[in-house]
Order: sequence, then structure tokens, then C-alpha cells
Amino acid sequence: MKNKIISVINQKGGVGKTTTVINLAAGLASKNKRVLVIDLDPQGNATTGLGHSNIDGSDKNIYNVLNGTKSISEIIQNTQIDNLDIITSNVDLSGLEVETAGDNGRAFILRDKLSLFLNEKSLNYSHIFIDCPPSLSLLTIMALVASKSLIVPLQTEFFALEGLTQLVKTIDRVKESLNSDLSIRGIILTMYDKRNKLSSQVEKEARDYFKDKVYNTVIPRNVRLSEAPSHGIPVLIYDKTCPGSKSYFSLAEEFINQEKIMESAA
Repeated sequence: MKNKIISVINQKGGVGKTTTVINLAAGLASKNKRVLVIDLDPQGNATTGLGHSNIDGSDKNIYNVLNGTKSISEIIQNTQIDNLDIITSNVDLSGLEVETAGDNGRAFILRDKLSLFLNEKSLNYSHIFIDCPPSLSLLTIMALVASKSLIVPLQTEFFALEGLTQLVKTIDRVKESLNSDLSIRGIILTMYDKRNKLSSQVEKEARDYFKDKVYNTVIPRNVRLSEAPSHGIPVLIYDKTCPGSKSYFSLAEEFINQEKIMESAA
């Protein structure tokens, strides 16, 4: 059950994390996979990027699951894309850390709610993606505890790898004490500019260090990619022929092939 749950994580903001969640999920949905996106970021960018409001005052959001007033099955919402559902987020989520301060088991809340949902539900999702906040906060730890694997978007810019070593340390600590199953499934290079020497330098360093963990597909800098969220749709629908869309279709393909290899090795 748990192997369906994948967190997309990087404690740095602006690295293409939410863009990757939305478009990889949409790419998989277009290949007839049933996908659920959980927006665990109080900023709610995955929520608005998939056409929902992050300020509508509705209680159908992840905050109300984590504070115990709703179950997961009560708050799942459709998107405009077949096979792709979302659990939305809003700014209320930022208060959770303070509200749960006295709860020793708070790191496990999301894991337990998801286990309950996956055990009881016939809604059969092939993948559940969690869009983490851009920080190593309680919410991120909750996601790490609930997940089987991680995808890390890495922008091909200066200091990118330094941030990644800090993240790897956090992942190792969570593995030791909270979730021994956790592993990095893949690193996706984002904001790639082939005219820029630094991009290829960061790519080389990442591939030398993380080897085959780095996806072959790289995501280019692309205007259409950054325009799509304001229209509330993935770039794969906004402009399916632009370089950003082609890359995410290719990533979805690579992701599915990776899965087949993992299954045959298991």
C-alpha cells in the first residue's frame, strides 16, 4: 500500500517542485494511471495550479484531516483532468505545528490517516503524490514518514547541490528513527538552460554523485511552464507541444518504465 505514496520534496523554494507534482501527475493520468495529489504546502500552489481555490473557506482540505475533523475520503476533489484528483490546502495549515505541539505522535498523523484510507477504500489510486512545503518543517517530516519514496527536483543553478546534502541528512535521520522504508526514487533536473555552462556543470556533478538516481529527462526553462499555473491547468493541457510539456510527458514515460524495472527486481 505504502509504495504508492511519493513525496516531491526540496527545502528550497522555487525549484519547480509544485510544477513537477502537477505535470508528472497529469502525465501519468494521461496514461490511464489513477493519481491523487495531496497539497501539503500552506501556500496552496498545487491547489490553484489544478484549478481549485486556496482561499474559499471550505473545510474540504488537508488541514481538516490533520486536525481530526475530516477523513481523507471526505475531502478528495476532482480536477478538470480525468484520472487526477486532489486534496487541497490553504493557509490554515501553517498553524498546525503550534496546534499539535503537545502531541508526541504528530509526525505519524498523515501516515495513519492515509493507511486507514488505503485499507478501507476501493478508490484505487496507482500513485499518491505529496507536494511538500519548501522547508524542513513538521509538515515535511509528516510527508517523509508517510511516504515510501521521494522525488527531488533539483534546479540546475549555483548552490543547488549544497541544499541537497542538507536534505539527504534529514532523510537519513527520518530513516533511522521514523520510517526505515524511505528512499530517494529519483532526482529530476529542472530549469535547465542548455546555453548556460552552469546547467551542464550541475548536471554532471549530480549524475556523478547520484548516478542512476538522476532521471534522464531534464526539464528546461520554459515560459509556458511558468504561465500555466495562473490558468489553473497543467502545462500538458495549456500547451501540450511546448518544450516543458514534452519533457514532462517524457518524464512520465521514464517514471513508468522505472516502475516496471523496480517491480521485476522485487
